[in-house]
Amino acid sequence: MIKNLVIVESPAKAKTIEKILGTDYIVKSSFGHIRDLPKKGVGIDVENEFAPTYEVSADKKSVVSELKKLTKEAEKVWLASDEDREGEAIAWHLSQVLGIENESANRIVFHEITSSAIIKAIENPRSINIELVNAQQARRILDRLVGFELSPVLWRKVKPSLSAGRVQSVSVRLVVDREREIIAFTAGNYFRVTATFTVVKDGETHEISTELSKKFKTLEEATLFLKSCHDFAFSIGAIDKKQGKKSPSAPFTTSSLQQEASRKLGFSVSQTMRVAQTLYESGFITYMRTDSTNLSNDAINAIDKEVTSRFGNEYFKHRVYATKTKGAQEAHEAIRPTTISKEKVSGTKQETKLYDLIWRRTVASQMQDAAIEKTTIQIATPKDKMFFVTKGEIVVFEGFLKIYDGNDKDTILPPVAIGDALNVIEAEAQEKFEQRPSRYSEASLVRQLEELGIGRPSTYAPTISTIINRGYVIKEDRDGIKREYKVVILNENGTIENVVRQENTGAEKSKLFPTDIGIIVTDYLKTHFSSILDYNFTASVERQFDDIANGELVWQKMLTGFYGSFHKSVDDALNEDSFATPNSRLLGVDPKTEKNVYSRMGRFGAMVQLGETLEDKEDIEHKPKYATLDKGMLIETVTLEQALTLLKMPRDLGNYEEYKVVVGLGRFGPYIRHNGIFTSIPKECDPYSIMLDAAIELIELKRKRDREKVLRTYEEDTKLQIHNGRWGAYIHYDGENYKADKTIRETLVDMPFEEVMEIVKKQMKATPAKKKSTKTTKKTTTKKVSAKKTTAKATAKATAKKATAKKAVTKKKTAAKKSALKTVKTVTAKKSKSEK
Repeated sequence: MIKNLVIVESPAKAKTIEKILGTDYIVKSSFGHIRDLPKKGVGIDVENEFAPTYEVSADKKSVVSELKKLTKEAEKVWLASDEDREGEAIAWHLSQVLGIENESANRIVFHEITSSAIIKAIENPRSINIELVNAQQARRILDRLVGFELSPVLWRKVKPSLSAGRVQSVSVRLVVDREREIIAFTAGNYFRVTATFTVVKDGETHEISTELSKKFKTLEEATLFLKSCHDFAFSIGAIDKKQGKKSPSAPFTTSSLQQEASRKLGFSVSQTMRVAQTLYESGFITYMRTDSTNLSNDAINAIDKEVTSRFGNEYFKHRVYATKTKGAQEAHEAIRPTTISKEKVSGTKQETKLYDLIWRRTVASQMQDAAIEKTTIQIATPKDKMFFVTKGEIVVFEGFLKIYDGNDKDTILPPVAIGDALNVIEAEAQEKFEQRPSRYSEASLVRQLEELGIGRPSTYAPTISTIINRGYVIKEDRDGIKREYKVVILNENGTIENVVRQENTGAEKSKLFPTDIGIIVTDYLKTHFSSILDYNFTASVERQFDDIANGELVWQKMLTGFYGSFHKSVDDALNEDSFATPNSRLLGVDPKTEKNVYSRMGRFGAMVQLGETLEDKEDIEHKPKYATLDKGMLIETVTLEQALTLLKMPRDLGNYEEYKVVVGLGRFGPYIRHNGIFTSIPKECDPYSIMLDAAIELIELKRKRDREKVLRTYEEDTKLQIHNGRWGAYIHYDGENYKADKTIRETLVDMPFEEVMEIVKKQMKATPAKKKSTKTTKKTTTKKVSAKKTTAKATAKATAKKATAKKAVTKKKTAAKKSALKTVKTVTAKKSKSEK
């Protein structure tokens, strides 16, 4: 007989807790949700107050079977899933499947995996909070309805296999709107004047770098000012010293941790959450999904002790931070170390870096302000109300900078006095350009979603992953472009020199860009489903979820209010004849062929087209020419010049070894095709200007590398080869790669056939699914993808057919219902009754 069975979400968490609780407790994992809405069908009875149908996932049946068996044997069952809404829902689903009554369920929650927290939770169990469960259910059902009804509209009106979602579509809109701001932006220019002076104090010469307080609109104005500076007697006009301070930031919420980890560590949003999850499950930090900045009294007392012992009493300051996030759950704590005295933890490089960031931010949040002395020096000029200005800053008292953000160096100015004479040694006016709006990074998109009140800590990372994985947004680096700017220089002899310099502008690092399909879908949804893409509306839905969680709103009532108008929009969209894909955008005329050039969306993505689309597909002579848009190009911004360059592809360079050498653009970049073999063109080579000789060199270089790659082929079976890789020799057999142990890599090439095959067989046996069934899996996957596309098309057609059938004779309704989506079916029936 089992005394106590504790069920948690993850196996890593289970191991940590089992060590704490001891032998009287068995801790098992549910591996997340054990059941959900069905994968096929909507699974929601709209007419019966949105009653959901849940089913145990196929991959969780063995888990559920084991948990049922253990539940029957246990004297007491403890449901210890996470303390947020998702965790509460998991506990509820477990109670339903395992036959545990809500009132008698021993629900325990803790925001840190420590002995004291877990023992306290065991001593204070509660029943399942059904309001939290209902809030999660409402979110899940609403999102299912939106996705299930909206996606077929996109399949029908835009392109098969697309999807839409309440939060994901708004997130894409943010990226699209920002891109359009950038496209519409016209950079104004101005001239900034800088000068370097020298001053002699106590026999030493000091340099002072300054900037003029006024910006000039034109080159002429800047030039006149510089001319007036020649032979002018410059001196110190004013010195202003002020005392300032810097205050520490609040402890981390989920959002602020994602943003700071991106800024300081270069982590993606999903990477931050993955590493934080590991730290939490290892017992190093508190729960990582929170929007609160609160710290417990125990934590604050521990920080007081840590700061005082390290730096002294004067460095500690008790602070209480107000949470600014809309709908924040103040009862939770901020993300902090579970043991404040533990400055370092063991783990991977990523784990130790993130823990260090969390530890420093937490401790710094309860430390004194840094005291700063700011000095501003003004230097008079020949023009009234214009001054050359320089600023200095020194830290008088470090405060929290002792451990956080304290790497900024002091800017120390020379010890000058008012009236000190100065000598100008260099002065110039440099053309500057206004900065366009910044594209979103993952972290800044999270910050924007949080400020708008869209989504919650648990949804930020999966939302961003979804919009990237579905091809609405891409995350990438982009090179900038060269831009010329003018400079006017005042030489020491008083002459004016005009020069033109170059700078790189517009370079992007790990930024989010909308794709053409993302733009088209966003435009369509804004036209036909404006409420779904409205920022305020989406935020109000989040607030309603909060009201449900607080017991202030009935979840069915909330869904009824949303669904009526939403479903009407679905019907209206399906009944319209218009489609989202825009007509071709005319870019201009090709001067060589005198044919029109268009940019448009094609079957395989965005492209440019030379010539008209023909109704007669057999007319090969007049068939238009196509080219895929290059990286960074969009249908609505590509120019005629860019299109004509793209249409040069593929380029026939001539023959080599009696075979054509052709340059083309592919999915993975530019390539050379020769005798059926593809060779990648490196970045430093321009595919539009590369000539035959250079192409032959690349072909031969690839051949050489391929020869060097194969170290040995066995006569007994030519499918068995020893290859040379980045980490040394490895085995290649029948299209699959097999690792060789470090100890034998150097001698692997000399191994006899039998010994090498033995290594292959052992690895095949260890991972049979991967090694033996790869080809079968690929075929099966292809069939599944094909089947999904077929189903999508069929469903879209059925939905459209259903919408049309509503206007027809009532006898046809029954037949139409059989092929329509279940959700459309139920609501249409309801609508038909009201019409009668």
